[in-house]
Amino acid sequence: MNIKIYQVDAFTDKVFSGNPAAVCPLDFWLTDELLQNIAMENNLAETAFYIKMQDHFQIRWFTPTIEVDLCGHATLASAHVIINHEGNKEGTIKFISPRSGLLNVFKHGEYLTLDFPVDLFNPVKLTEELIACFNVKPLEAYLGKTDYMLVFQDEDQIRNLKVDLNLISALDNCRGVIVTSSGYNSDFVSRFFAPQSGINEDPVTGSSHTTLTPYWSDRLGKIELTAYQLSSRKGYLKCKYQGARVEISGKAKTYMTGEIIID
Repeated sequence: MNIKIYQVDAFTDKVFSGNPAAVCPLDFWLTDELLQNIAMENNLAETAFYIKMQDHFQIRWFTPTIEVDLCGHATLASAHVIINHEGNKEGTIKFISPRSGLLNVFKHGEYLTLDFPVDLFNPVKLTEELIACFNVKPLEAYLGKTDYMLVFQDEDQIRNLKVDLNLISALDNCRGVIVTSSGYNSDFVSRFFAPQSGINEDPVTGSSHTTLTPYWSDRLGKIELTAYQLSSRKGYLKCKYQGARVEISGKAKTYMTGEIIID
C-alpha cells in the first residue's frame, strides 16, 4: 500500500520556519494503530489525515504519541495541500472533525483563514505546581478545554522563559501550557509547551489562538489582532474574534512531497 504524503510549513511565507505538518490524503480510514505509527514515524508535531467526502473532507490529527481534538497548523497545511496539490481550487475548504465538528478554511489571496470554535476558559488558582514550571512567576492563570494559559508581564519574559518540561508533563488534565504576554511589534505573543502530548515546544499553535484571541480581544478592546509565536522557528498569525468563533489566518509553504510505502 502506497500513501501520498506532503510536508508543509504553516503560518509562514518561507520554508524552514513556521510549524511543519505532515498531510496524508486517504481513500478510506486506516486502523488507528497504523495512523498512530505513521505519525510516530513522521515525528512532527502533528500529522493530518483526511478523506474526501461528497461535500466536505473528514480530518483527524495525530502527534507522535496521541490523537488530538484540534490542530490549527495541520488543518491549515491540509487546506494548502488540497488547493495547491490535490486539484481543489474552491475558495472554501470544508473540514469536519469527529472531535471538533465543522472547521472551514477560506482562501484570501496568499492567506488561508481557519474558522474555529472559540475555547471556553476560566481563571484558576496560580498553584505552586504551575509556578514551579517556569523561572518567572506568571501574573494570571486560566484553564480552557485542553490547555492552561499563563499570562506574563512582557515579551522579554516570554522570549527568555526557562521551562521545566518534566514538571509540565506532570500537570493533570491538560494537553499543555500556553504562555503569553502583550507584544512589542504585535498585539500579543505566545509559546506553547506540551510534553505530555509528545511535543516539548510546538513551533506555531493554531488551536491555542482559540484561547489567546478572545482573551487579548477583551484585554485590548480589539476584534482584529496580530500575533507572533516566539518559538525558535517563529510564526505570524492574524486573528479575528467573532464571539463563538475565531478566525486565524496564516500563509503556508510546501517543503516536501513523497510517498509512504507500507508492505
